[in-house]
Amino acid sequence: MAEEYHVPVLLHEAIAGLEINPSGTYVDCTFGGGGHGREILKMLNSRGRLIAFDQDEDSKRNLPEDDRLIFIAANFRHLSRFLRLHQAMQVNGILADLGISSHQIDTPGRGFSTRHNGPLDMRMNNGVEKDAYKIVSAYSQGALHKIFEKYGEVTNAKSLAAKIVEAREKQSLSTISEFKLALYDVVRGNPEKYFAKVFQALRIEVNDELGSLRELLEQVPEVLAEGGRIAVITFHSLEDRIVKNFFRYGEFEKKEDNSIYGSQPLTQLKVITKKPVTPASDELKNNPRSRSAKLRIAEKVSTDKN
Repeated sequence: MAEEYHVPVLLHEAIAGLEINPSGTYVDCTFGGGGHGREILKMLNSRGRLIAFDQDEDSKRNLPEDDRLIFIAANFRHLSRFLRLHQAMQVNGILADLGISSHQIDTPGRGFSTRHNGPLDMRMNNGVEKDAYKIVSAYSQGALHKIFEKYGEVTNAKSLAAKIVEAREKQSLSTISEFKLALYDVVRGNPEKYFAKVFQALRIEVNDELGSLRELLEQVPEVLAEGGRIAVITFHSLEDRIVKNFFRYGEFEKKEDNSIYGSQPLTQLKVITKKPVTPASDELKNNPRSRSAKLRIAEKVSTDKN
């Protein structure tokens, strides 16, 4: 069942990179089909435990019966609060696979895929009110332009936003088919690739994906024990840049150093992967959806100079 739900990406590379302590406490920020989480559980002894987050209710069906597992039905942006609730003030490792699951993509009713007709939804948490349809039907032209330009890197984002505002006055955009048909006149290049960028932008906005990622990373130095590691798997350049900069500089944007002494921002993380780890040829062949995955790993180090 879990295999059908989602094939874990960079499974062995991510788990090996965490250097699992059998008695440790670990966090799986995106449990999904449970592929990464189950692998962590295999390596834990009776004293170890796994705290798994997932905001998607569908992921609960993949939970194994294991007393060492604590499942939290929430977004990982609330990491610190729930760790305190479960008396896990510091953990030995954190894993976050930021990709959407195969289950979400292949379920037409979720509205994630450009290849299936269904409601224009894209919510990872069906309990929230805002979906993709509300965005395209209510956001101003300027706001839509910004979303498609920033999150989708759509080349004609301004024209696309104008077309949406024009179309929504005349017809319904509530389904994927209606949305794509209404915009076909402004599509540039390969329609499949074009709409993939458009959908990525809407999905990021619906789920505040970049905001959630930043909030997660900001909590890592506090909740990760010294010597503990964090492994993050990203699937597009916007996520990867955020992770790379935070691991290296302790902030999300690399800033030029104007100090005459050449001092660098103080960070409690040491980069383990100088370059991101990408899927090997066998994985790419068996799971084409892994092609854009990048794994970065960092370790919590002491900043005490004494």
